[in-house]
Amino acid sequence: MSGHSKWANIKNKKAKTDSQKAVVFQKYSRELIVAARLGGPDPAGNFRLRTAIEKAKAAGLPNDNIKRAIDKGAGAGAADNYEELTYEGYAAGGVAVVLEAMTDNRNRTAGDVRSIFTKFNGNLGESNCVSWMFDRKGSIEFDSSVDFEKLFEAAINLDADDVTEEEDGYKVLTSVENFQKVVEGLEAEGFKSVSAELTRIPQNTIEVTDLKTATSVMRLIERLEELDDVQNVYANCDIPDEIADQVEV
Repeated sequence: MSGHSKWANIKNKKAKTDSQKAVVFQKYSRELIVAARLGGPDPAGNFRLRTAIEKAKAAGLPNDNIKRAIDKGAGAGAADNYEELTYEGYAAGGVAVVLEAMTDNRNRTAGDVRSIFTKFNGNLGESNCVSWMFDRKGSIEFDSSVDFEKLFEAAINLDADDVTEEEDGYKVLTSVENFQKVVEGLEAEGFKSVSAELTRIPQNTIEVTDLKTATSVMRLIERLEELDDVQNVYANCDIPDEIADQVEV
């Protein structure tokens, strides 16, 4: 198992725990509000909203909460005016970090993000200082019950970029432009995905083998993810199992 996979496993375990917390539900609600505001309340005609609903349901967000968020985004009652912002910088050891936020107060969010970078030996940078190190991709995941050969053939025929075998299933990668086309095309072929989202994939990774550096990096990412305003955090670190196992985040 690679260090990158190990870090993904840590994040997955965390997500299962945090999905019971109001702060995580708030993140999903914000995405629903923004998606409905930008594309309308009907998921049949709003692909971003449809994928947001699927992710929220998978995380355990109650249906009533989902409906309220969509209604707010569509203009029923007072709706929060969230901005979508990107922050980026360096963690300890030169690890590049990009985070996506939704906020109704950019000064508050910038201050919170800067404080965390500073506390854990990082530096918040200027726009585009590290985002060029990541490729924006569509990522569609399937469990291991799917027939890989059939999935591969269908995905490539739909102009997917790649299909990879993962530890517990398969992943289809697409360009941002082809993401919706591939998701809907695979569904039409009978393939049921576990998740589908836009993500940022590092072009290269930095292996972190020093325990002190790994601790700073993992704690920085953990604290950023705990901020209400932060939706996603991406980093180009590769932390070996034996190091990650020693870190208390």
